[in-house]
Amino acid sequence: MTTAHIAPAHYDAAEFEDAVLSMSPTVAVFDCDGTIWGGDAGYGFMVWSIEHGLVSRNASDWIDSQYRLYLAGEVSEIQMCGEMTQLYAGLAEAEIRKAAADYFRGHIEAHIFPEIRDLLAKLKAKGVDLWAVSSTNNWVIEEGVSRFGIPANRVLSARVEVVDGKITSKLTDVPSGPAKATALQNAGVPHPDAVFGNSIHDAAMLDIARKAFPVNPTPGLLEISGAKGWTVFYPEAVLADTKL
Repeated sequence: MTTAHIAPAHYDAAEFEDAVLSMSPTVAVFDCDGTIWGGDAGYGFMVWSIEHGLVSRNASDWIDSQYRLYLAGEVSEIQMCGEMTQLYAGLAEAEIRKAAADYFRGHIEAHIFPEIRDLLAKLKAKGVDLWAVSSTNNWVIEEGVSRFGIPANRVLSARVEVVDGKITSKLTDVPSGPAKATALQNAGVPHPDAVFGNSIHDAAMLDIARKAFPVNPTPGLLEISGAKGWTVFYPEAVLADTKL
């Protein structure tokens, strides 16, 4: 017997902003890729950094092989995100931070969703404690969310240890899927007021929120949203592309 899927309700832009602000959140948590901005900054930065010669030929061949295995389902999401961060082991962190800033300005900044940018500005003005949780490396995420006044100590992302200014291969966190909720709990944020995410990998942290806000949801998250009664929001740029 086939279970019928329930289509979730949709917010328009004004309803979305009102739904968030009217609950007067104290703590708000945002996924980044696909939620604050369009595209996958983690994958994009990996490709860009290889094209710009930041990593060795051996390292680029290795990560290309791993990514092919990931697409084939033989490498997990968490493993892949971790390895995309470990790729830079041995390099100076200052060099990668500069590269992340150059990449973000040139390739991601133009794709920030205006509705989310404006909402973040209003939340910041109200003194809301803003957090970013992402499985993309911390250098790209910290660079990106600094535009919204989210400090590095409010970023939970894929990261490795840095010793004497050099990046190591020792992973310290890869928040994806249930690990996103765990990372928040470990940071002292077990039940944030509002959580925003776009994919099935955000479902666990959406589930611990006082109110969940799926933004630009993937098919998997759309199905979960319907089952849980979460109202979804599509930024205008997404609607224009997909004609939803």
